[in-house]
Amino acid sequence: MLKDFESKKRQDSAQVSEETKELQMQLLGQQQLLMQAKIPVIVMIEGWAAAGKGSLIKELISELDPRFYHVVSPKVLHEYEERQPFLCQYMQAIPVNGKVTFYDSGWMENVVRKYLRHEITKEDYRNRIREVNEVERQLRDSGYMIIKIFLHIEKRKQYERLYRLTEDSRTEWRVDREDLMQHKEYKRFMEAYDDFIEKTGGTIGWHILDGSHNKIAVRDALKLLVQKIDIAVKEGRYEGQPIEEEFPLKEMPKLSEVDLSQTMDDEEYKKELKKLQTKLSELHNVIYRKKIPVILCYEGWDAAGKGGNIRRVTYALDPRGFDVHPIASPLPHELNRQYLWRFWTKLPRTGHVCIFDRTWYGRVMVERLEGFCTENEWKRAYNEINEFERMLTEWGAVVLKFWIHIDKDVQLERFNHREQTPEKQWKITEEDWRNREKWDEYEIAVDELLQKTSTKNAPWYIIESNDKKYARIKTLRIIVKALEKACEKHFKQMME
Repeated sequence: MLKDFESKKRQDSAQVSEETKELQMQLLGQQQLLMQAKIPVIVMIEGWAAAGKGSLIKELISELDPRFYHVVSPKVLHEYEERQPFLCQYMQAIPVNGKVTFYDSGWMENVVRKYLRHEITKEDYRNRIREVNEVERQLRDSGYMIIKIFLHIEKRKQYERLYRLTEDSRTEWRVDREDLMQHKEYKRFMEAYDDFIEKTGGTIGWHILDGSHNKIAVRDALKLLVQKIDIAVKEGRYEGQPIEEEFPLKEMPKLSEVDLSQTMDDEEYKKELKKLQTKLSELHNVIYRKKIPVILCYEGWDAAGKGGNIRRVTYALDPRGFDVHPIASPLPHELNRQYLWRFWTKLPRTGHVCIFDRTWYGRVMVERLEGFCTENEWKRAYNEINEFERMLTEWGAVVLKFWIHIDKDVQLERFNHREQTPEKQWKITEEDWRNREKWDEYEIAVDELLQKTSTKNAPWYIIESNDKKYARIKTLRIIVKALEKACEKHFKQMME
């Protein structure tokens, strides 16, 4: 660990430079091999302030084709990014297949600094450690190669470098108050870094490099990258195996057991709709002020009435405070990333409502049944989705998932109506008819996902929609009740 790390002795400068140049050329050649093997690479550069992280990245990319790599510095956050789950900014930056992303400080720096500044609690710290491990495992299992480097320097060396930087008007901007605090609290930070390294090194190991001698650090980092990439190219993309973690689940019926006979007359519907929309409108103002994020997920049979249901919800919301994301088949740049990436990019800010018309559950339905992913991939997805949703609820989001349910006869009736109604013909496609032929297979898949992913914090609700009016009212009642509960919980936490 860091406290036992011994700094390397100086080495022949000319030899180090020669080795570095050779390794840079090898890394350049590996870029095309990575593209051919479709292996995405994440290089996480962490370490002490003034340890040379920026200089190291500069040398790592100096000979690379800039079209195939990207450098991000998540340490600098915009206000709206602070209002998203803490891993959101990092997940949005993951590379496409065959390309490389370099992180100039990443989730380690984020977690450690916030914990030592008392901006997050001990429980938050434990949760974030777990989330980091989960995300790293998910990425690895999806074929990503992750290399984590920590640049270490002793306290005296850090002081010398910080002093030089602050004394030069051209470089003083590179040192901020947090860097100076880190030096002052060097021992506390080292203990915290050691703890983070120990607790997040099980899935993807850490590589501690000596930052005292910049040229040696560059040479050693290049050697590490070249070796790791060489192994990955020879072995091919890694594909993880399904795992089953125990989540607190809500008992769900099978679709065949659901009574779809419920109806509602027009008068009751209009009365309840107005009352619930008024209440939802009031609650939208409250959750905005209290910065409670809300995520509504809609799945269901084709022609079940998802669109009309969503419209009755959004009618009650301030249009500046919600987004609706219709999810279709993934585009090429989405297919070339881990499948949850396109949902990480659409998460709401605190206080906003996000509605997904189709969701990440496509992985265990259409992608499973149409052969768009491997059996390992869709079987892994149940646990990955539960982890993803747990991250969202621990962040503070209200996550509600609706399966809009109809029977086969009602679907056929609605399909025929759409075909015979000019203004609705765009809603019916050949794919809808093709999916209908696989009704029984889809029902098996839906039953399985309901059983495995209806957690107590992110539950599924089956919405009986043979009568659309009944379905809309039931959905609104569930949303209103959940938001009232969330606001009450927030109030109690503020009073504690």
